[in-house]
Amino acid sequence: MATLSHQDIINILIALSIILIGSRLLAELFKKFSLPTVLGEIIFGVLIGPTVFGYYFPETFETVFPFISENPEYAQVQIGMGTITELAIIMLLFVAGLEVQLPVVIRQGKVALTTTLFGMLVPIGVGFLGVLLFPEYLEVNGDTDIVVYGFFIGVILSITALPVIARILMDLKMFKTEMGMVIIASAMLIDLLGWLVFSVLLTMMDASHEGNVLMTIISVVIFMGVLLTIGTKLFDKALPWIQSKFSWPGGVLSISLGLAFLGAAFTESIGIHSILGSFIVGVAIGDSSNLRENTREIIMQFVMNIFAPLFFVSIGLYINFIESFDLGLVLTLLSLAYISKISGATIGARLGGMPKKESLTIGMAMNTHGALEIILGTLALNMGFITKEFFVAIVVMVVVSIITAAPLIRLFPIEIEEK
Repeated sequence: MATLSHQDIINILIALSIILIGSRLLAELFKKFSLPTVLGEIIFGVLIGPTVFGYYFPETFETVFPFISENPEYAQVQIGMGTITELAIIMLLFVAGLEVQLPVVIRQGKVALTTTLFGMLVPIGVGFLGVLLFPEYLEVNGDTDIVVYGFFIGVILSITALPVIARILMDLKMFKTEMGMVIIASAMLIDLLGWLVFSVLLTMMDASHEGNVLMTIISVVIFMGVLLTIGTKLFDKALPWIQSKFSWPGGVLSISLGLAFLGAAFTESIGIHSILGSFIVGVAIGDSSNLRENTREIIMQFVMNIFAPLFFVSIGLYINFIESFDLGLVLTLLSLAYISKISGATIGARLGGMPKKESLTIGMAMNTHGALEIILGTLALNMGFITKEFFVAIVVMVVVSIITAAPLIRLFPIEIEEK
């Protein structure tokens, strides 16, 4: 049986310590400037990756991070770090699911539905148009499936970063306003629909997958339907017993993550990526009225401060952002993102009954991208579906949208009346 060598274990432990300590320091620095900590984690990865550290100190870089090397001598340590990163993605999606509160979505009714509908359909349509009109700028080649590629770009453009926009709205004291609730509800619904769509898209992108796409869609819908109805009720009834009989918060934490891994294993077994399973389990658990807020916070803190940095730092560790930077591609993707998302969400909010100024503000807010797009891009990159240049363009789009979110929201000042 192949196992990690003594040196492999040392290498992994040193790499993990550098990632966790260094990213925390930079994240805290970004926090002082009211910037999302995820930006600090991504930039730390760029600094210690091949873009900076690896460029100036290549031998030291390979010694400290041997799992980045393509040398077969480091195959075992590559598998070890790859497994850790995969676990980090699964837990990240579980936490993202915890933030989706279906009652909030339902309460907003028509305006949340129309904002979500147009906030997704317009970017997806623009993604297709972009592939047709600007193929040379969007890395389209003769072997590319135009339909799937356009669909992928559309999904990337359509996602709104729920955690990021929630934090920005809190900072602007807009979170509890009617408009803030519309934004949050729409972002939640987009998360839910986005992962459903992307799970099907992953199957279409995987050339090795020979399953029936229609059966995949049916399987996903049934899985989500059962878990978000029967599953939610079962967990809601079991949670008080778990919290009273098991030690707190360890009992809930262990069982919740155990169910997340079980859901991930199930979706992986039926030909859908494991991330959907953990995400839907997160939605089902997060929807429980018996889940204590401090328990939810402990789960969030555990994942976001331990496992999230491992993933976001790894983005910069594996890619040279200077060598893979394509200005034309970056500008094209940025233009498509801003035009499609802002216009789509604005039209949707207006049709839902929101005043013109508030609709424009909702459109600006919904253009905030984040971690999920990077996760989608990472999966597509690992499957060989997109190039490193396109992945770098996705990361740049995310960073720029986060930095410009608050200034764009302030463009149309409104009276803030918290409910």
